[in-house]
Order: sequence, then C-alpha cells, then structure tokens
Amino acid sequence: QVHLVESGGGLVQPGGSLRLSCEASRSIVSMNTMGWYRQAPGKERELVARIISGGIANYGESVKGRFAISRDNAKNTVYLQMNSLEPEDTAVYYCNAVVLRPIGTWTYWGQGTQVTVSS
Repeated sequence: QVHLVESGGGLVQPGGSLRLSCEASRSIVSMNTMGWYRQAPGKERELVARIISGGIANYGESVKGRFAISRDNAKNTVYLQMNSLEPEDTAVYYCNAVVLRPIGTWTYWGQGTQVTVSS
C-alpha cells in the first residue's frame, strides 16, 4: 500500500505560479510512474504530467511549456511546477503512482488538492 499526500494548492491570479508537492509513504524509486492528473467540474480526469522511472516526462498538450514535473527520490516526493497559470487550469489536482510487477499492476491516488486560477 502506498499513501500519497498532495500539498501546495490554492488560489492564484492568472499568470501566476504554484508548486504542488506529492509525498509518498514509501520510496518512489520502486514506482514505475508518478504523475499528476486533474479534474475540473463536469469534466473527466486528465493527465497533466507524469514521469517514468527512467526520468522521461510526458505532459498533457494544454500544459506543455508551462508546467514541469520533477522528483526528489531522497524525499519520496514528486513536484509539479505550474507557471503562467490560466483560469482553465482550475481543477482538483491528484497525485498518481503506478507500480508494475509481473504479477499485476497497482495504481494509487492521493486525495487531491484544489487549484483555483482567478482574478
């Protein structure tokens, strides 16, 4: 079992920045992927960014060039730096971890943190 705890959400004006953190209850080195998803009211959950164990990062089209995902293995933490925020980025942001093993796949989610972009 892995517990993921997000922090860093809040209210920010358009054009502003926020950094989200996701701390895992155990070593993230063992995770095959860690990432961030978001869900806005009335919309489906969508990929924001993810990083695989080799260090390669993938981003959703709407955040490319504005958001950056990184990880600190020593702190068991994944970060999402969000710059040039837009009202359309308003959503609940969820941390995600996936563990792949020959016997199965495990997916874990955090409780979510609200990001609101508004003037």
